[in-house]
Amino acid sequence: MRSASIFVCEDDARIVKLLQESLRNHGYRVKIGGTMEEAKSTLLKWDPDLILLDIILPESNEAGWSLLKWIRDRGTTPVILVSALSRADDRIRGLRAGADDFISKPFHLDEVVARVEAVLRRSQPDTAMSGLELKIDDLRKQVSIHGRTIRLSPKEYQLLKLLASSPGRVFTSDDILLELWPKDMPDEKRYADVQDVQKYVYLLRRKLEIDPKEPELVLTVRGFGYRLGV
Repeated sequence: MRSASIFVCEDDARIVKLLQESLRNHGYRVKIGGTMEEAKSTLLKWDPDLILLDIILPESNEAGWSLLKWIRDRGTTPVILVSALSRADDRIRGLRAGADDFISKPFHLDEVVARVEAVLRRSQPDTAMSGLELKIDDLRKQVSIHGRTIRLSPKEYQLLKLLASSPGRVFTSDDILLELWPKDMPDEKRYADVQDVQKYVYLLRRKLEIDPKEPELVLTVRGFGYRLGV
């Protein structure tokens, strides 16, 4: 799997710098938004693995609460609230509104990272599909099929994890390109095209399929993309 992606919605430049450096040092991919509108604009185009959300944003003292409701109306992306509001009533309100955790300011960066890790563990359990006898252990980055451990390269693992994130869903080549070669990668590593997608589909099939020429796991949906057999 790719390194987990985190969206930080925070308007304090000092805190943003500290969080960004700490999270990136721990291997996370990070994007930043300082206002509710910036957050919405980013989240409409990008689906992070976790969101760190300050409750009080430049728009108003209620903007963070409004944004949390908007996020929850759209899906189940884990959200950790980060706020100077530290009363029990605020923590309870946040958890009841759909937040997965609450961190009070001032905080210790190691605590933030530990809570991020814990929430990600809870929200991304091992993927096991008994019908396919496929298991993905995301903590150890290990894959087994029919009880046999399969050694995958990082890109092969990313591709399989993406397909397994929604079994049966068709992922287009553009979906896969964006996941395996995100736009925030350094320019020299970002350039890839449909042939690169085809290459990694081929390599993945060689390792997973009994007969790669007649795949049963990584399927092509002609004219659309690829999906995991279910």
